[in-house]
Order: sequence, then C-alpha cells, then structure tokens
Amino acid sequence: DIGKAVDHEVEGPHALIGADLAKKFNESKEILHAIAAHHEDQRPETALAVLVQAADSLSGARPGARKELLESYVKRLEDLENIASEFDGVSKAYAIQAGREIRVMVNSENVDDDQTYMLCKGITGKIEENLTYPGQIRVTVIRERRAVGYAK
Repeated sequence: DIGKAVDHEVEGPHALIGADLAKKFNESKEILHAIAAHHEDQRPETALAVLVQAADSLSGARPGARKELLESYVKRLEDLENIASEFDGVSKAYAIQAGREIRVMVNSENVDDDQTYMLCKGITGKIEENLTYPGQIRVTVIRERRAVGYAK
C-alpha cells in the first residue's frame, strides 16, 4: 500500500503507483510485481504476489482498517462491556481481541459454578439481541476463588 502515500499527487491505482515508486528505489522485479498485483491491477504470477495479496486482505479485515471512526470502535467495545456488567454478580468485564471476545469476572461469593453457565448464556443472548457485529463474539465467564496464606 506504499502507493497510498502519494496517490493524491499521481493519477492511477495505488498498487501501480506503489510499484512505480519502488522501481525508483531499485527494488527487484519480484517485489515490483507483488506490489502491483496486490489488488489485481496486474495478474499475480508468483507465490510472493499471492502472499502479499492475502496479507493485504487480512490487514483490511482488521477492525479500524476501513476508515472506521475510533469513537464508534471504542463505543462498540464499551457497549459489549456494559452489557455484561449489567448482570448480577459480575465484578468486571473486559472486551478483548478487538471486541471478538469478552472476559467476564464474577464474584465467587455471589455466583456459584452452575450460575456461571447461566450467566454466560444470558450475556450471550443479550449481546445477540442488542449489538451488531461481524462474525462471532466469544463470552468467557471466570469464577475464581483464591486462598492465600503466609508461612513465617
């Protein structure tokens, strides 16, 4: 995507602009082809070109890559945490993995083992009802009891 850095100054697709720019810096023909072919402005003819194309697709699929506003991304994570936090017994909820997972900590004094499963099912259902999201969201409810002692 190096061509994006100068595509406002030069006409044409950023893949071809990037290849022209790399050529000025004496990059190899294989690198030039991989840059030019990453959006199929040229037909990919090498393994490297196919790998660069795949990497570009993966990069474009990440949250925030497609001009998503930071505020809407953060709001989605906060909404996810807020939904989980509304349930009784939840002490803290953390949206992780760019919102593809939420870890929910419960107070072991107030929530027993059986209730953790019901809580997980309830949170999952409420997320499905109230949020729009790509793919799936993993909900993990964690109930932990610790005993700490000190030998002197």
